[in-house]
Amino acid sequence: MGPGGRRDNEGMEFGVAIFPTHDAIRPADVAVLAEQRGHESLFFPEHTHMPAEHTPHYRMKDLPRRYSHTFDLFVAVTAAVTVTTRLRVGSGVCLLIQRDPITTAKEVASVDYLSGGRFEFGVGAGWNRVEMANHGTDPRRRMALLRERVEAMKAIWTREEASYAGEFVNFDRIWSWPKPAQRPHPPVLVGGDGPTVFDRVLAFGDAWLPNYAPSGILDRAAQLRAQADRPISLQVMGIPADAKEIEAYANAGFDRAVHWLPSAARGPVERELDAFESAIAEFTGE
Repeated sequence: MGPGGRRDNEGMEFGVAIFPTHDAIRPADVAVLAEQRGHESLFFPEHTHMPAEHTPHYRMKDLPRRYSHTFDLFVAVTAAVTVTTRLRVGSGVCLLIQRDPITTAKEVASVDYLSGGRFEFGVGAGWNRVEMANHGTDPRRRMALLRERVEAMKAIWTREEASYAGEFVNFDRIWSWPKPAQRPHPPVLVGGDGPTVFDRVLAFGDAWLPNYAPSGILDRAAQLRAQADRPISLQVMGIPADAKEIEAYANAGFDRAVHWLPSAARGPVERELDAFESAIAEFTGE
């Protein structure tokens, strides 16, 4: 077992994720549970709001209530890191296309510094086009915008005096501290499984973090490894509590598997943790 987390003989780490809603278990409480029960990581998603006129998405015909009731991402992350000492806490994922990169760089650096280097920076371009448009983001340009904002944030994290000149992001000679505790910066985990996601992973990512799917993802993971000219971590979001699925992803080279917890009270959350941990135990033979 690696420091602060579950590790099987092949090197896979196990984490959990939850939409931290105001009427469910609190972010700090689920973080304590996850650390006490030996999980390596905890991830929170992000949505600032949901448009009242929901446009059906290919993954969800009806919008789950939790999407419009979740706490602010960095408030939840801060609550989680202040009550834990080993648990890695991350964004799964941060919708950077809806955020100011200078402010977000400050938030990421602050939580990473205060947590002693335990932040995982998952980023994504989002799927709700009306949500992003409400933030002034042109959905058609969101991929290029995401790349520039990540690159700009890396400049802020790694330079004493940072500048960036792009099509969407421009600033000259700024000072911003603290710098992240992790060097050169927290891991950048690129979410999504669209046709161009590898462009973003290879351009600015340390890991690929797709959503779980019973087919397709494993073959694409092999393609990514073949294309990469540097080590790329493979991590899956939403793995079911199923030892066979965990094994399939482990055999494909994935080194982190994250399981969704319900946005509910402590009892249902603990029962879901039990189910996931039983699957892990079956997989590891413990």
